[in-house]
Amino acid sequence: MRKLLKLGLDDLLLVIREFLNPAVSRSGLDRCLHRHGVGSLRDLEPATAPKLSKPFKAYDPGYFHIDIKYLPQMPDETARRYLFVAIDRATRWVFVQIKSNKTATAAKAFLNALEKASPCHIRTILTDNGSEFTDRLFNKQKQASGEHEFDQLCAALGIEHRLTKPRSPQTNGMVERFNGRISDVLATHRFVSGADLAETLARYVLLYNQHLPQLALGHRTPIQSMKEWQKTHPELFKKRISNRPGLDNYLG
Repeated sequence: MRKLLKLGLDDLLLVIREFLNPAVSRSGLDRCLHRHGVGSLRDLEPATAPKLSKPFKAYDPGYFHIDIKYLPQMPDETARRYLFVAIDRATRWVFVQIKSNKTATAAKAFLNALEKASPCHIRTILTDNGSEFTDRLFNKQKQASGEHEFDQLCAALGIEHRLTKPRSPQTNGMVERFNGRISDVLATHRFVSGADLAETLARYVLLYNQHLPQLALGHRTPIQSMKEWQKTHPELFKKRISNRPGLDNYLG
């Protein structure tokens, strides 16, 4: 986990206590890391800098990437469910919801919930060309008609809806990378029910937003980045941002 997440001792301790061993001590974790040769983050840096991918164009908060991830079917479920994911390009703040299907109605409900939950005003969203989001690939003009119910909701909310180029998933790579984190959570846990899965994902998203520093944010967390933006650009926000130091009552 130290090699994968590149977290400092205190941040790693928080993750370990939340998902692996709530009783681990800070000193014990430090000894364990040194025993396995990963006590220093500097030692994990590559000898040569890796080739960097083309960075995303900088935007103010309010530009969201949206995507859908399939979830595994749980023992108490009769069908698999879908995780709708939205991530703000500027701050990496994430919002998710689990839906039983990925219809346009479900996409509209997710956008409505995102608009209410987002601390900042949503100006633009980027989605792929799935039928739940657009009719671009399903009409004779091969362009979005504006009549799709998701587009109609965007118009009602004053949100610009942009689409990725067909067969170009890298265009929405920011949310794809977050979905990769979700895949890691799914691969390293055994869930006994759909409710167990939903609770774990909700707790991970809170951990991600509040406690996991991001390299792209200058080693700040998404919520710290949001707060800094709010200080300098209060007009971009519609609600006051506050930290949530604990995870125990996230679902309350």
